[in-house]
Amino acid sequence: MKFLQYSVLPFLLVVVILSLSGATLAHSHGDFLHCLSLHLANSSTISKVIYMRNNPSYSSVLNASIQNTRFSTPATPKPLAIITPLKTSHIQSTIYCSKKHGLQLRIRSGGHDFEGLSYVSEVPFVILDLLNFRAVKVDTKNKVAWVQSGATLGELYYGIAAKTKTLAFPAGICPTVGIGGHFSGGGYGILVRKYGLAADHIIDAQLIDANGRVLDRESMGEDLFWAIRGGGGNTFGIVLAWKIKLVPVPVVVTVFTVNKNLEQNVTKILHRWQYIAHKLPDDLYVDVGITKVSSSQTGKKTVQAAFIALFLGGVDELIPLVQERFPELGLAKENCSEMSWAESVLYLGRAPSTSLDMLLDKNVIPRTIFKAKSDYVKEPIPESGIEGFLSMFLEKEADFASMLMVPFGGKMEEIPENELPYPHRAGNLFQASYIVGWRKEENAESGKYISWIRRFYSYMATYVSKSPREAYFNYRDLDIGSNNISGYTSYQQASIWGFKYFKNNFKRLVQVKTMVDPMNFFRNEQSIPPLSSP
Repeated sequence: MKFLQYSVLPFLLVVVILSLSGATLAHSHGDFLHCLSLHLANSSTISKVIYMRNNPSYSSVLNASIQNTRFSTPATPKPLAIITPLKTSHIQSTIYCSKKHGLQLRIRSGGHDFEGLSYVSEVPFVILDLLNFRAVKVDTKNKVAWVQSGATLGELYYGIAAKTKTLAFPAGICPTVGIGGHFSGGGYGILVRKYGLAADHIIDAQLIDANGRVLDRESMGEDLFWAIRGGGGNTFGIVLAWKIKLVPVPVVVTVFTVNKNLEQNVTKILHRWQYIAHKLPDDLYVDVGITKVSSSQTGKKTVQAAFIALFLGGVDELIPLVQERFPELGLAKENCSEMSWAESVLYLGRAPSTSLDMLLDKNVIPRTIFKAKSDYVKEPIPESGIEGFLSMFLEKEADFASMLMVPFGGKMEEIPENELPYPHRAGNLFQASYIVGWRKEENAESGKYISWIRRFYSYMATYVSKSPREAYFNYRDLDIGSNNISGYTSYQQASIWGFKYFKNNFKRLVQVKTMVDPMNFFRNEQSIPPLSSP
């Protein structure tokens, strides 16, 4: 790759650099900045691209995309610099200078990484934040779109809805999630039973590899293209943009919410849901969210299951279908609302309204402090098992805890587990995820909440997948294993967590990594390692 070179750094540029970096920077860090500045095409862009620690905007840029505020404390390791590239050459320069001066690179799009790995590291590092790479171009005639990695799901959905009401994309329901991380981890959402994962509908991509080359599907080859659709894009390079195939939806869809608590026979209804949800027609998706609430009957704390659904059709067709297949739910017409598919994303995502402007609101989902885990369930959990985990929600540490049960079946049964790195397909009744949160003023006591979710996870071991106990890569969990923070990580060590996320696909991911990034430049605590030590 060819970089713009300057034989002499202009005096004005030196002044800008010193004002941004301060006089106390370590020598190598100053060298990194000097290197990066040399390779920027226009010195006037430096203040818009490089944010050093004593830049007045450093903290605001750093915190703008931190969604889990567990990783925004004074004790959290901070990057030496935040790079917010305006064009591709800025990214190439950042890769080149990070490699040359031995700095780890963390790549951030939406900042939703559950363990903060896109913006936190224990070794000297810089953040490459793709916040300026957020273009969405929708082609309704060909039913495709190009979306850059720094865009959010909300921006993608808004862009689609602005052009058509009969096309959608099968990805998540949190509007603030970044495209880059979501797509590269697989990405499921409310259309998972009808159309599968987001990654199943990626047909091309633009990636910059460790050597600074810009590659598309043809030039990167099918092995690498396979790997970035579920194996973690930031393991293999930096994916700048994705070409996706849009899917058809009706002009009107129907949503509903039905709440059941302990006093309303919720245990038996949950037990029955396990036998029904994955076998319903593909057009109907019914998930379950479990939380602690105050009983409307007694005012005392109880456990509530919210059955929340999307149906790709009208309410008059939905009601008899649910009454026949899931009569235990007691669905009535007043529980239902008809709306567009884009509005249904906001409804199911618990947004404060279904106004499409909410899709562009960076604060539509409150930022919280949390720890999360995930599982896959292949056999129905008996009523006694359900009673056991419901009782744990009545414990004091579970005031801000929840469990989400996402039904599979449908399209997920039809796709082989080695089609993409994401392997959790046929044979799974549902995906279960657990989350516990706490207040900022309770940070000093965070250990008791993390202990609670680990106990909950331990309790669930009897009822979930085994050998390996599977987990969802996009719901990062360092408890299940991690790489060495610095230095070489063996295949055996990485396999501890790798097979839980990817099952046997982990082997192919390691082969691809060894081929495209043998020196392991793109790395973090749960990135695919190459086979040999650099």
